[in-house]
Amino acid sequence: MKKIVGGAATVATAGLIASRIDAADIGMGSELKGKINHSVCRWCYDSVPLDALCKSAKDIGLASIELLKPEEFETVKKHGLSCAMVSSTSKDWGIVKGWNKKEHHEGLEKWHKYLIDETAKAGFTNLICFSGNRDSAIDDEQGMKNCAEGLKRILSYAESKKVVLVMELLNSKVDHKDYMCDHTKWGVDLCKMIGSANFKLLYDIYHMQIMEGDVIRTIKENQQYIAHYHTGGVPGRHEIDETQELYYPSIMKAIADTGFKGFVAQEFIPARKDKLASLKQGVGICDV
Repeated sequence: MKKIVGGAATVATAGLIASRIDAADIGMGSELKGKINHSVCRWCYDSVPLDALCKSAKDIGLASIELLKPEEFETVKKHGLSCAMVSSTSKDWGIVKGWNKKEHHEGLEKWHKYLIDETAKAGFTNLICFSGNRDSAIDDEQGMKNCAEGLKRILSYAESKKVVLVMELLNSKVDHKDYMCDHTKWGVDLCKMIGSANFKLLYDIYHMQIMEGDVIRTIKENQQYIAHYHTGGVPGRHEIDETQELYYPSIMKAIADTGFKGFVAQEFIPARKDKLASLKQGVGICDV
């Protein structure tokens, strides 16, 4: 019995080592296939200086580093990279305080017009935005109406600057308690209510797997409302390999099959010591 257990442990260890070797080897020195435009979220690698992350991103084959603030734009541009999704969080505005409360509209309008200007000036396209959290005084229907009313205050301005406002779908079960835009249907209904090609959704695969699952069918049925995708392993939001429950090659193939021309960004938090090896692995997994 002891020999059997020891043998099983040896096999498991060998498998883990092989997985980590693959993670280190994948991506570098090979051409990506081009069906997916690859990006990475800056905050997941905030321990890596931005210049160094840019160099690694170029080596891997990424075209973008995202969720950047305007003061970071020049760094990525000098490396020949884009910012596929501009950040809109600040000390005053973000995930919790969003467009679903009328009392936020004036401040959000001023802030987002500044960001629209900076995004357009840099030659970028997508600017993230958030619904904000629920509370006892507002239901989802009223919150949606408030979001539409508030966003319409800046949509014509965004259209004139060729900037797309992109609301992120986030889970309210694990990470963002009470966040309102936590189901694809709610986000799609908001898109229909607003009725502008310059307002779309960021479909975060990690978050929507937690909230509703059925990822591939949901993507196929709602692709016209989706401007951008984020990845992440479930559970735990770590590497998107065999350590988690989603099979990303199939998801990426489904995205590519819709004719999607936007970006897919790695937004997992590396659990391994070599974070950039995990990033290479993630890009390789998504390069279908």
